Amino acid sequence: MTDPADLRDLKNATRASAKALRAEAAAAAGAEASEAVSRRVAGLLAGMPRPAVVAGYWPIGSEFDVRPVLSRLDLDGFTCALPVVAARGEPLLFRRWTPQVPMERTGLGILAPAAGEPEVEPDALLVPLLAFDRAGFRLGYGAGFYDRTLERLRRIKPVTAIGIGFAAQEVETVPRDRYDEPLDWIVTETSALRISD
Repeated sequence: MTDPADLRDLKNATRASAKALRAEAAAAAGAEASEAVSRRVAGLLAGMPRPAVVAGYWPIGSEFDVRPVLSRLDLDGFTCALPVVAARGEPLLFRRWTPQVPMERTGLGILAPAAGEPEVEPDALLVPLLAFDRAGFRLGYGAGFYDRTLERLRRIKPVTAIGIGFAAQEVETVPRDRYDEPLDWIVTETSALRISD
């Protein structure tokens, strides 16, 4: 069994190199990358009944910008949402989002729909990542928000977790422990990878 301190160090080292790779991929990507991801996500979710709830995220730094994806899904009749950090160590909450919704800074200074917007429970999540592997595991920033959120949602209903990133963010193996929740799909500008059970 891997020592927790060793695993933490390995994850931190992987994060540092993954941030640099993602920044390079984001700088090189054009509008066609956004369109390709939008098309793939829309195709994956096409069979979901409307108004199924799809949660995205407001991009930070060089994260893949899913706002065009959410705008497309909003026009297609989905209920879209963005995450809200309630507190450290807790799962994310989600508030309804449309392009017209007023935004505010919430926990950790992240933009989210204003407090008056209704809370919703996602049927699908678009999940940001620093790195991913073909087993469906992702490396995030280390706070565990998405792992706790997926664990909670999966206890109460079926939910589809779709990691969104650039193809250059793929690594052979993401360092992980028993708390890391796998994704169901990874979508990049070049492919949609279904994770088999």
